[in-house]
Amino acid sequence: MTRTALASLAVAALAAAGGGLYGVREHLHASTAQGIALFAPAQAQSNDEPIYYQDPDGKPSYSLTPRKTADGRDYRAVPAGADLNFGDDAPVAPPMVVATDRKIKFYRNPMGLADTSPVPKKDSMGMDYIPVYEVDGSDDGSVKLSPGKIQRTGVKSEAAGRRVIRTTIRAPGVIQLDERRVSVIAMRSESFVQKIADVTTGSRVTKDQALMEVYSSAISAAAADYIATINSKTTGGVAAYGRGSRQRLMNLDVPDAAIASMEKAGTVPIALEWTAPRDGVVLERNAIEGMRAQPGDVLFRIADTSVVWATLDVSERDLGALAPGQPVVVRARSYPGRDFTGEVKLIYPQIGKETRTARVRVELANADLVLLPDMYVDAEIDTGGSQPVLAVPDSSILDSGSKQVVFVDQGEGRYQPRSVKPGRRGGDDVEIREGLAEGERVVVSANFLIDAESNLNAALKSFSDAGAKP
Repeated sequence: MTRTALASLAVAALAAAGGGLYGVREHLHASTAQGIALFAPAQAQSNDEPIYYQDPDGKPSYSLTPRKTADGRDYRAVPAGADLNFGDDAPVAPPMVVATDRKIKFYRNPMGLADTSPVPKKDSMGMDYIPVYEVDGSDDGSVKLSPGKIQRTGVKSEAAGRRVIRTTIRAPGVIQLDERRVSVIAMRSESFVQKIADVTTGSRVTKDQALMEVYSSAISAAAADYIATINSKTTGGVAAYGRGSRQRLMNLDVPDAAIASMEKAGTVPIALEWTAPRDGVVLERNAIEGMRAQPGDVLFRIADTSVVWATLDVSERDLGALAPGQPVVVRARSYPGRDFTGEVKLIYPQIGKETRTARVRVELANADLVLLPDMYVDAEIDTGGSQPVLAVPDSSILDSGSKQVVFVDQGEGRYQPRSVKPGRRGGDDVEIREGLAEGERVVVSANFLIDAESNLNAALKSFSDAGAKP
């Protein structure tokens, strides 16, 4: 069919659709040839002359002569050279090709099978093979994401920087007596307790306070010898012997106050007054009035509780962060809201087999004596150094068990997995000892999705490599 005939038929079709071309339908019914002769001769000579006019907005309104719209605009002229085709055999537009500067390495099977092709092809089901670009198949496991996917998944990055890492270790414990502040009163010779002061278990005593009166023949003999010596007016040799007599009294653990009293009075008392060796609390009283005490029998046990120990049970995994001198805050369950401060004094060199914990000793001041032996406490140990170290947020590290990985943001939507060596942890930060440089940006959110994408790419690459082998 010629272009002129097509144009004539187009006009006839437009007139039949109600476009305003009155009389055309009758001419075409009378004679198709006459219709062609009526409309086509002039157009056949030149393809640039208009054959009809169309509404400028593309509305279905047409005219054979120039015409204006209601608002004064001219109808658009449609020349005979316009490509008119109302048939079903209209050519199909070629598929749109997206230009890219990435080089295609190969094409992989769309179903994930181990089959690749160096050129485009289809599988048995008619599905196109998927191109694999050089960036997608990079050997370092990098992942390339589009801006839209980054926005949808919520990927965020943060620069690695230097921060002070401090960690708080929490551990339970109990209050114990300071072993260096406990004294016992035991006789070193056979003795008799003649009188006991009004002191009982739990009583608080002060240094040199009278506890009991004791008679001992051995002590009396040594005291008589000493008094006789100091009362004599002899030469220096006897004076030296007097110093030896006093030493005998000291070896029998006679209190200094009792020796001073004998020296002042110049006589030997029948019973010696035994006094407390320190300020403290009477933990044990075994002395009974009139009893005979054998050498080594403990009559009193007195402890100074102005300074106590808190023995903590620290988990085995936290021992590497502990060191003597670290500050500790202890809270007694009996006094909620009150803090007792101290520091780590000793880490016991033994691990409990059942609990897998180590004991840590903390020295605490107990001026008001409210901390009692065997009282339960909770402690917080502040660990870490004061110097800043290279650190990243804790959420950026993916731990597979055998290695720790972060995704480094390389810009333009590309993320590279990087193995790192983490160190101390504190708050929301983790020290990085190896694998990162200061200022490099790491993914801190949605990194699990990037990891899944990276693993998928690695799996597809392994399939592709396997399929490429002969």
